[in-house]
Amino acid sequence: MSNIVAIVGRPNVGKSTFFNRLIQRREAIVDAVSGVTRDRHYGKTDWNGKEFSLIDTGGYVVGSDDIFEAEIDKQVELAIDEADAIIFMVDVESGITGMDEDVANILRRVKKPVFLVVNKVDNAKRAEDAVEFYALGLGDYYTVAGINGSGTGDLLDAVVAALPEKEEVVEDELPRFAVVGRPNAGKSSFINALIGEERYIVTDIAGTTRDAIDTKYNRFGFEFNLVDTAGIRRKSRVKEDLEFYSVMRSVRAIEHADVCLVVLDATRGFDGQVQNIFWLAERNRKGIVILVNKWDLVEKDHKSTKEYEKAIKKQIAPFTDVPVIFISAMTKQRIYKAIETAVEVYQNRTKKIKTSTLNEIFLPLIENYPPPAYKGKFVKIKYVMQLPTPQPQFAFFCNLPQYVKDPYKRFLENKLREHFEFTGVPVSVYMRKK
Repeated sequence: MSNIVAIVGRPNVGKSTFFNRLIQRREAIVDAVSGVTRDRHYGKTDWNGKEFSLIDTGGYVVGSDDIFEAEIDKQVELAIDEADAIIFMVDVESGITGMDEDVANILRRVKKPVFLVVNKVDNAKRAEDAVEFYALGLGDYYTVAGINGSGTGDLLDAVVAALPEKEEVVEDELPRFAVVGRPNAGKSSFINALIGEERYIVTDIAGTTRDAIDTKYNRFGFEFNLVDTAGIRRKSRVKEDLEFYSVMRSVRAIEHADVCLVVLDATRGFDGQVQNIFWLAERNRKGIVILVNKWDLVEKDHKSTKEYEKAIKKQIAPFTDVPVIFISAMTKQRIYKAIETAVEVYQNRTKKIKTSTLNEIFLPLIENYPPPAYKGKFVKIKYVMQLPTPQPQFAFFCNLPQYVKDPYKRFLENKLREHFEFTGVPVSVYMRKK
Protein backbone atom coordinates (compact mmCIF):
# COMPACT_ATOMS: atom_id res chain seq x y z
CA MET A 1 0.00 0.00 0.00
CA SER A 2 1.51 3.27 -0.90
CA ASN A 3 0.82 6.51 0.96
CA ILE A 4 -1.51 9.09 -0.52
CA VAL A 5 -0.53 12.76 -0.73
CA ALA A 6 -3.29 15.21 -1.71
CA ILE A 7 -2.74 18.66 -3.20
CA VAL A 8 -5.43 21.15 -2.18
CA GLY A 9 -6.00 24.85 -2.80
CA ARG A 10 -8.23 27.24 -4.70
CA PRO A 11 -8.26 27.32 -8.52
CA ASN A 12 -5.38 28.67 -10.59
CA VAL A 13 -2.66 28.58 -7.96
CA GLY A 14 -0.77 26.07 -10.12
CA LYS A 15 -1.70 22.75 -8.53
CA SER A 16 -1.92 20.90 -11.85
CA THR A 17 1.39 22.21 -13.18
CA PHE A 18 3.07 21.14 -9.97
CA PHE A 19 1.31 17.75 -10.06
CA ASN A 20 2.26 17.10 -13.70
CA ARG A 21 5.82 18.08 -12.94
CA LEU A 22 6.08 15.45 -10.19
CA ILE A 23 4.30 12.77 -12.17
CA GLN A 24 6.31 13.21 -15.35
CA ARG A 25 9.60 13.57 -13.60
CA ARG A 26 10.57 10.07 -14.57
CA GLU A 27 9.59 7.55 -17.17
CA ALA A 28 9.12 4.54 -14.98
CA ILE A 29 6.18 5.86 -13.08
CA VAL A 30 2.69 4.51 -13.24
CA ASP A 31 1.44 7.14 -15.60
CA ALA A 32 -1.30 9.49 -14.49
CA VAL A 33 -4.77 8.69 -15.70
CA SER A 34 -6.30 11.06 -18.16
CA GLY A 35 -9.78 11.52 -16.90
CA VAL A 36 -13.21 12.54 -17.97
CA THR A 37 -12.63 15.70 -16.06
CA ARG A 38 -10.48 17.99 -18.06
CA ASP A 39 -7.20 17.06 -16.49
CA ARG A 40 -5.05 14.34 -15.06
CA HIS A 41 -5.38 13.86 -11.37
CA TYR A 42 -3.94 10.67 -10.07
CA GLY A 43 -0.46 9.33 -10.46
CA LYS A 44 2.28 7.52 -8.68
CA THR A 45 5.72 8.88 -8.17
CA ASP A 46 8.61 8.32 -5.83
CA TRP A 47 11.20 10.40 -4.11
CA ASN A 48 14.30 9.11 -2.33
CA GLY A 49 13.08 5.58 -2.99
CA LYS A 50 9.74 6.07 -1.27
CA GLU A 51 6.76 5.59 -3.54
CA PHE A 52 3.49 7.44 -3.00
CA SER A 53 0.28 8.22 -4.84
CA LEU A 54 -0.37 11.84 -5.64
CA ILE A 55 -3.87 13.23 -6.00
CA ASP A 56 -4.66 16.64 -7.40
CA THR A 57 -8.02 17.58 -5.97
CA GLY A 58 -8.39 20.74 -7.99
CA GLY A 59 -9.24 19.35 -11.34
CA TYR A 60 -12.34 17.68 -10.02
CA VAL A 61 -14.18 20.92 -9.66
CA VAL A 62 -16.04 22.05 -12.69
CA GLY A 63 -17.84 25.36 -12.70
CA SER A 64 -17.34 28.90 -11.53
CA ASP A 65 -15.58 30.20 -8.45
CA ASP A 66 -18.75 30.53 -6.39
CA ILE A 67 -19.63 26.88 -7.00
CA PHE A 68 -16.04 26.18 -6.15
CA GLU A 69 -16.31 27.65 -2.69
CA ALA A 70 -18.83 25.05 -1.64
CA GLU A 71 -16.86 22.29 -3.36
CA ILE A 72 -13.47 23.21 -1.99
CA ASP A 73 -14.56 22.59 1.59
CA LYS A 74 -15.82 19.14 0.58
CA GLN A 75 -12.58 18.38 -1.14
CA VAL A 76 -10.37 19.55 1.66
CA GLU A 77 -12.44 17.47 4.11
CA LEU A 78 -12.08 14.51 1.79
CA ALA A 79 -8.35 14.96 1.43
CA ILE A 80 -8.12 15.10 5.22
CA ASP A 81 -10.07 11.85 5.54
CA GLU A 82 -8.27 9.93 2.84
CA ALA A 83 -4.72 11.25 2.46
CA ASP A 84 -1.66 10.65 4.64
CA ALA A 85 -0.23 14.12 4.03
CA ILE A 86 -1.60 17.32 2.51
CA ILE A 87 0.09 19.92 0.34
CA PHE A 88 -1.79 23.22 0.59
CA MET A 89 -0.83 25.41 -2.34
CA VAL A 90 -1.16 29.21 -2.45
CA ASP A 91 -0.04 31.76 -5.01
CA VAL A 92 2.47 34.53 -4.23
CA GLU A 93 1.13 36.73 -7.06
CA SER A 94 -2.33 37.13 -5.57
CA GLY A 95 -1.31 36.98 -1.89
CA ILE A 96 -3.73 35.66 0.74
CA THR A 97 -7.35 35.48 -0.44
CA GLY A 98 -10.53 34.77 1.51
CA MET A 99 -10.64 31.28 0.08
CA ASP A 100 -7.07 30.58 1.23
CA GLU A 101 -8.12 31.62 4.73
CA ASP A 102 -11.11 29.24 4.65
CA VAL A 103 -8.89 26.33 3.69
CA ALA A 104 -6.30 27.29 6.31
CA ASN A 105 -9.03 27.36 8.99
CA ILE A 106 -9.94 23.77 8.20
CA LEU A 107 -6.33 22.62 7.95
CA ARG A 108 -5.24 24.12 11.26
CA ARG A 109 -7.40 21.55 13.05
CA VAL A 110 -5.89 18.58 11.25
CA LYS A 111 -3.72 16.00 12.96
CA LYS A 112 -1.96 15.00 9.71
CA PRO A 113 1.16 16.61 8.23
CA VAL A 114 0.20 19.75 6.27
CA PHE A 115 2.71 21.51 4.02
CA LEU A 116 2.02 25.12 3.08
CA VAL A 117 3.53 25.68 -0.36
CA VAL A 118 3.82 29.14 -1.90
CA ASN A 119 3.92 28.74 -5.67
CA LYS A 120 5.26 31.00 -8.47
CA VAL A 121 8.23 32.19 -6.39
CA ASP A 122 10.81 32.56 -9.15
CA ASN A 123 12.85 35.57 -7.97
CA ALA A 124 14.15 37.20 -4.78
CA LYS A 125 11.44 39.88 -4.71
CA ARG A 126 8.74 37.22 -4.69
CA ALA A 127 10.56 35.25 -2.02
CA GLU A 128 10.24 38.37 0.19
CA ASP A 129 6.55 38.72 -0.66
CA ALA A 130 5.95 35.13 0.48
CA VAL A 131 6.48 36.16 4.11
CA GLU A 132 2.85 37.30 4.37
CA PHE A 133 1.70 33.64 4.30
CA TYR A 134 2.85 33.22 7.91
CA ALA A 135 -0.44 34.98 8.65
CA LEU A 136 -2.33 31.79 7.72
CA GLY A 137 -1.18 30.29 11.01
CA LEU A 138 0.21 27.09 9.48
CA GLY A 139 3.80 27.74 10.50
CA ASP A 140 6.71 27.53 8.08
CA TYR A 141 6.12 27.43 4.35
CA TYR A 142 7.99 26.12 1.31
CA THR A 143 8.50 28.28 -1.77
CA VAL A 144 8.44 26.63 -5.18
CA ALA A 145 8.14 27.55 -8.83
CA GLY A 146 5.95 24.84 -10.33
CA ILE A 147 6.90 25.96 -13.80
CA ASN A 148 10.62 25.23 -13.52
CA GLY A 149 10.59 23.02 -10.46
CA SER A 150 12.85 25.11 -8.19
CA GLY A 151 12.25 24.36 -4.50
CA THR A 152 10.42 21.08 -5.09
CA GLY A 153 13.32 18.98 -3.82
CA ASP A 154 13.28 20.45 -0.30
CA LEU A 155 9.51 20.15 -0.18
CA LEU A 156 9.53 16.49 -1.25
CA ASP A 157 12.29 15.64 1.24
CA ALA A 158 10.04 16.97 4.00
CA VAL A 159 6.89 15.28 2.67
CA VAL A 160 8.53 11.88 2.35
CA ALA A 161 10.06 12.16 5.81
CA ALA A 162 6.61 12.89 7.28
CA LEU A 163 4.77 10.02 5.59
CA PRO A 164 3.84 7.26 8.03
CA GLU A 165 5.52 3.91 7.50
CA LYS A 166 2.86 1.62 6.07
CA GLU A 167 3.06 -1.72 7.78
CA GLU A 168 2.93 -4.39 5.14
CA VAL A 169 -0.12 -6.23 6.29
CA VAL A 170 0.25 -9.95 5.89
CA GLU A 171 -3.08 -11.20 7.17
CA ASP A 172 -3.38 -14.29 5.07
CA GLU A 173 -2.10 -15.30 1.73
CA LEU A 174 -5.54 -15.44 0.17
CA PRO A 175 -6.01 -13.69 -3.16
CA ARG A 176 -7.77 -10.32 -2.90
CA PHE A 177 -10.44 -9.49 -5.45
CA ALA A 178 -11.62 -5.88 -5.47
CA VAL A 179 -15.04 -5.02 -6.88
CA VAL A 180 -14.67 -1.55 -8.40
CA GLY A 181 -16.69 0.68 -10.73
CA ARG A 182 -18.62 3.91 -10.76
CA PRO A 183 -21.50 4.48 -8.30
CA ASN A 184 -24.73 2.60 -9.10
CA ALA A 185 -23.14 0.11 -11.47
CA GLY A 186 -24.37 -2.68 -9.20
CA LYS A 187 -21.27 -3.50 -7.15
CA SER A 188 -23.25 -4.12 -3.96
CA SER A 189 -25.89 -6.19 -5.73
CA PHE A 190 -23.15 -8.32 -7.30
CA ILE A 191 -21.54 -8.96 -3.93
CA ASN A 192 -24.89 -9.65 -2.26
CA ALA A 193 -25.81 -12.07 -5.04
CA LEU A 194 -22.53 -13.91 -4.54
CA ILE A 195 -22.77 -14.06 -0.79
CA GLY A 196 -26.47 -14.71 -0.89
CA GLU A 197 -28.72 -15.76 1.94
CA GLU A 198 -26.59 -18.85 2.45
CA ARG A 199 -23.70 -17.00 3.94
CA TYR A 200 -20.68 -19.07 2.97
CA ILE A 201 -18.40 -16.60 4.61
CA VAL A 202 -15.78 -17.42 7.14
CA THR A 203 -15.40 -13.97 8.63
CA ASP A 204 -15.99 -10.32 7.95
CA ILE A 205 -12.79 -8.42 8.49
CA ALA A 206 -12.87 -4.67 8.50
CA GLY A 207 -10.25 -4.08 5.88
CA THR A 208 -6.72 -2.92 6.36
CA THR A 209 -7.66 0.09 4.32
CA ARG A 210 -9.61 1.94 6.90
CA ASP A 211 -12.86 1.58 5.00
CA ALA A 212 -13.05 -1.15 2.42
CA ILE A 213 -14.77 -4.18 3.83
CA ASP A 214 -13.04 -7.53 3.29
CA THR A 215 -15.22 -10.59 3.13
CA LYS A 216 -13.58 -13.96 3.25
CA TYR A 217 -15.40 -16.04 0.68
CA ASN A 218 -15.29 -19.79 0.43
CA ARG A 219 -17.39 -21.61 -2.10
CA PHE A 220 -17.06 -24.15 -4.92
CA GLY A 221 -13.55 -24.81 -3.75
CA PHE A 222 -12.47 -21.16 -4.17
CA GLU A 223 -11.26 -19.22 -1.20
CA PHE A 224 -10.40 -15.54 -1.42
CA ASN A 225 -10.99 -12.12 0.11
CA LEU A 226 -13.59 -9.99 -1.58
CA VAL A 227 -12.94 -6.27 -1.18
CA ASP A 228 -16.15 -4.33 -1.49
CA THR A 229 -15.59 -0.69 -2.35
CA ALA A 230 -19.33 -0.18 -2.64
CA GLY A 231 -19.77 -0.92 1.03
CA ILE A 232 -17.32 1.74 2.12
CA ARG A 233 -19.02 3.63 4.91
CA ARG A 234 -20.00 6.85 3.30
CA LYS A 235 -18.80 9.95 5.04
CA SER A 236 -21.96 11.85 5.81
CA ARG A 237 -20.46 15.11 4.68
CA VAL A 238 -19.30 13.91 1.28
CA LYS A 239 -21.81 14.07 -1.52
CA GLU A 240 -22.05 10.72 -3.32
CA ASP A 241 -21.77 12.36 -6.72
CA LEU A 242 -18.29 13.67 -6.10
CA GLU A 243 -16.32 11.91 -8.79
CA PHE A 244 -13.17 12.53 -6.84
CA TYR A 245 -14.56 10.37 -4.07
CA SER A 246 -15.17 7.32 -6.21
CA VAL A 247 -11.68 7.65 -7.67
CA MET A 248 -10.18 7.97 -4.18
CA ARG A 249 -12.03 4.84 -3.09
CA SER A 250 -10.96 2.90 -6.14
CA VAL A 251 -7.33 3.96 -5.75
CA ARG A 252 -7.09 2.41 -2.32
CA ALA A 253 -8.97 -0.76 -3.25
CA ILE A 254 -7.05 -1.29 -6.49
CA GLU A 255 -3.62 -0.77 -4.96
CA HIS A 256 -4.47 -3.40 -2.40
CA ALA A 257 -5.93 -6.06 -4.72
CA ASP A 258 -4.61 -8.90 -6.87
CA VAL A 259 -7.51 -8.92 -9.31
CA CYS A 260 -9.98 -6.09 -10.00
CA LEU A 261 -13.52 -6.90 -11.06
CA VAL A 262 -14.49 -3.77 -12.96
CA VAL A 263 -18.29 -3.60 -12.87
CA LEU A 264 -20.08 -1.44 -15.42
CA ASP A 265 -23.74 -0.76 -16.09
CA ALA A 266 -24.69 -2.24 -19.48
CA THR A 267 -27.21 0.53 -20.06
CA ARG A 268 -24.54 3.23 -19.60
CA GLY A 269 -21.67 1.55 -21.40
CA PHE A 270 -17.91 1.70 -20.92
CA ASP A 271 -17.86 5.43 -20.22
CA GLY A 272 -15.09 7.77 -19.14
CA GLN A 273 -15.19 7.05 -15.45
CA VAL A 274 -15.15 3.28 -15.98
CA GLN A 275 -12.23 3.68 -18.34
CA ASN A 276 -10.40 5.69 -15.67
CA ILE A 277 -10.84 2.86 -13.20
CA PHE A 278 -9.79 0.27 -15.81
CA TRP A 279 -6.55 2.11 -16.64
CA LEU A 280 -5.88 2.67 -12.96
CA ALA A 281 -5.94 -1.11 -12.48
CA GLU A 282 -3.85 -1.70 -15.61
CA ARG A 283 -1.19 0.83 -14.59
CA ASN A 284 -0.98 -0.76 -11.17
CA ARG A 285 -0.37 -4.07 -13.04
CA LYS A 286 -3.38 -5.84 -11.49
CA GLY A 287 -5.37 -8.71 -12.96
CA ILE A 288 -8.60 -7.43 -14.56
CA VAL A 289 -12.00 -8.90 -15.36
CA ILE A 290 -14.66 -6.64 -16.90
CA LEU A 291 -18.21 -7.41 -15.73
CA VAL A 292 -21.03 -5.94 -17.80
CA ASN A 293 -23.88 -5.87 -15.27
CA LYS A 294 -27.65 -5.36 -15.82
CA TRP A 295 -27.36 -7.34 -19.06
CA ASP A 296 -30.96 -8.49 -18.52
CA LEU A 297 -32.10 -4.88 -19.13
CA VAL A 298 -30.52 -4.55 -22.58
CA GLU A 299 -32.48 -5.16 -25.79
CA LYS A 300 -30.57 -7.97 -27.50
CA ASP A 301 -30.34 -9.78 -30.78
CA HIS A 302 -28.12 -12.75 -31.64
CA LYS A 303 -24.96 -10.65 -31.94
CA SER A 304 -25.33 -8.14 -29.09
CA THR A 305 -22.68 -9.61 -26.79
CA LYS A 306 -20.11 -9.91 -29.58
CA GLU A 307 -20.61 -6.30 -30.64
CA TYR A 308 -20.68 -4.92 -27.10
CA GLU A 309 -17.47 -6.80 -26.32
CA LYS A 310 -15.85 -5.57 -29.53
CA ALA A 311 -16.69 -1.97 -28.61
CA ILE A 312 -15.07 -2.38 -25.17
CA LYS A 313 -11.95 -4.03 -26.63
CA LYS A 314 -11.58 -1.14 -29.04
CA GLN A 315 -11.41 1.29 -26.10
CA ILE A 316 -8.89 -0.71 -24.08
CA ALA A 317 -6.47 -1.42 -26.94
CA PRO A 318 -3.65 -2.40 -27.03
CA PHE A 319 -4.36 -4.37 -23.82
CA THR A 320 -7.28 -6.35 -25.28
CA ASP A 321 -6.54 -9.74 -23.74
CA VAL A 322 -9.08 -9.12 -20.96
CA PRO A 323 -12.11 -11.28 -20.17
CA VAL A 324 -15.49 -9.54 -20.58
CA ILE A 325 -18.42 -11.28 -18.88
CA PHE A 326 -22.07 -10.33 -19.21
CA ILE A 327 -23.84 -10.72 -15.89
CA SER A 328 -26.97 -9.76 -14.05
CA ALA A 329 -26.63 -9.39 -10.31
CA MET A 330 -30.42 -9.30 -9.99
CA THR A 331 -31.08 -12.64 -11.74
CA LYS A 332 -27.68 -14.05 -10.68
CA GLN A 333 -26.93 -14.77 -14.32
CA ARG A 334 -23.28 -15.83 -14.76
CA ILE A 335 -22.12 -14.39 -11.43
CA TYR A 336 -20.26 -17.61 -10.58
CA LYS A 337 -18.67 -17.58 -14.03
CA ALA A 338 -17.38 -14.13 -13.05
CA ILE A 339 -15.70 -15.55 -9.96
CA GLU A 340 -14.26 -18.56 -11.78
CA THR A 341 -12.76 -16.18 -14.32
CA ALA A 342 -11.30 -13.98 -11.57
CA VAL A 343 -9.65 -17.07 -10.07
CA GLU A 344 -8.19 -17.99 -13.49
CA VAL A 345 -6.86 -14.46 -13.94
CA TYR A 346 -5.29 -14.64 -10.46
CA GLN A 347 -3.59 -17.90 -11.44
CA ASN A 348 -2.36 -16.31 -14.69
CA ARG A 349 -0.96 -13.39 -12.73
CA THR A 350 1.01 -15.56 -10.32
CA LYS A 351 2.27 -17.98 -12.96
CA LYS A 352 6.01 -18.63 -13.04
CA ILE A 353 7.64 -19.91 -16.22
CA LYS A 354 10.91 -21.82 -16.24
CA THR A 355 13.84 -19.98 -17.78
CA SER A 356 14.73 -23.05 -19.88
CA THR A 357 11.20 -23.17 -21.36
CA LEU A 358 11.29 -19.45 -22.16
CA ASN A 359 14.62 -19.74 -23.95
CA GLU A 360 13.60 -22.87 -25.88
CA ILE A 361 10.57 -21.02 -27.26
CA PHE A 362 11.89 -17.49 -27.66
CA LEU A 363 15.46 -17.81 -28.96
CA PRO A 364 14.45 -19.58 -32.22
CA LEU A 365 11.49 -17.23 -32.59
CA ILE A 366 13.68 -14.14 -32.18
CA GLU A 367 16.18 -15.57 -34.66
CA ASN A 368 13.40 -15.79 -37.28
CA TYR A 369 11.94 -12.38 -36.38
CA PRO A 370 14.78 -10.26 -34.99
CA PRO A 371 14.22 -6.65 -33.86
CA PRO A 372 14.61 -4.24 -36.82
CA ALA A 373 18.11 -2.79 -37.20
CA TYR A 374 18.42 0.76 -35.96
CA LYS A 375 20.92 3.22 -37.48
CA GLY A 376 22.66 0.25 -39.11
CA LYS A 377 23.14 -1.53 -35.77
CA PHE A 378 21.76 -5.03 -35.17
CA VAL A 379 20.21 -6.02 -31.86
CA LYS A 380 21.08 -9.51 -30.66
CA ILE A 381 18.89 -10.97 -27.93
CA LYS A 382 20.75 -13.72 -26.10
CA TYR A 383 18.68 -14.79 -23.13
CA VAL A 384 15.22 -14.48 -21.55
CA MET A 385 14.04 -14.83 -17.99
CA GLN A 386 11.00 -14.04 -15.85
CA LEU A 387 11.70 -11.56 -13.05
CA PRO A 388 10.83 -12.51 -9.46
CA THR A 389 7.97 -9.99 -9.13
CA PRO A 390 4.35 -10.50 -7.98
CA GLN A 391 3.10 -10.02 -11.56
CA PRO A 392 4.50 -11.25 -14.91
CA GLN A 393 7.57 -9.29 -15.96
CA PHE A 394 10.16 -10.60 -18.39
CA ALA A 395 13.71 -9.46 -19.07
CA PHE A 396 15.24 -9.96 -22.52
CA PHE A 397 19.03 -9.58 -22.35
CA CYS A 398 20.65 -8.06 -25.43
CA ASN A 399 23.60 -6.00 -26.65
CA LEU A 400 21.71 -2.75 -27.47
CA PRO A 401 18.57 -2.51 -25.30
CA GLN A 402 18.05 1.17 -26.14
CA TYR A 403 17.39 0.32 -29.81
CA VAL A 404 14.45 -2.02 -29.17
CA LYS A 405 11.28 0.00 -29.73
CA ASP A 406 7.74 -0.46 -28.40
CA PRO A 407 6.26 -2.26 -31.43
CA TYR A 408 8.82 -5.06 -31.04
CA LYS A 409 8.21 -5.25 -27.29
CA ARG A 410 4.49 -5.61 -28.07
CA PHE A 411 5.32 -8.39 -30.51
CA LEU A 412 7.20 -10.21 -27.71
CA GLU A 413 4.35 -9.59 -25.28
CA ASN A 414 1.85 -11.04 -27.78
CA LYS A 415 4.03 -14.13 -28.23
CA LEU A 416 4.20 -14.55 -24.44
CA ARG A 417 0.40 -14.38 -24.33
CA GLU A 418 0.15 -16.87 -27.20
CA HIS A 419 2.34 -19.47 -25.52
CA PHE A 420 1.44 -19.00 -21.85
CA GLU A 421 -2.09 -18.08 -20.84
CA PHE A 422 -1.89 -14.48 -19.49
CA THR A 423 -5.49 -13.44 -20.10
CA GLY A 424 -6.56 -10.53 -17.92
CA VAL A 425 -3.04 -9.70 -16.78
CA PRO A 426 -0.77 -6.81 -17.83
CA VAL A 427 2.60 -8.27 -18.91
CA SER A 428 5.79 -6.14 -18.79
CA VAL A 429 8.67 -6.69 -21.18
CA TYR A 430 12.05 -5.14 -20.35
CA MET A 431 15.22 -4.99 -22.42
CA ARG A 432 18.36 -5.34 -20.34
CA LYS A 433 22.02 -5.02 -21.16
CA LYS A 434 23.57 -8.46 -20.98
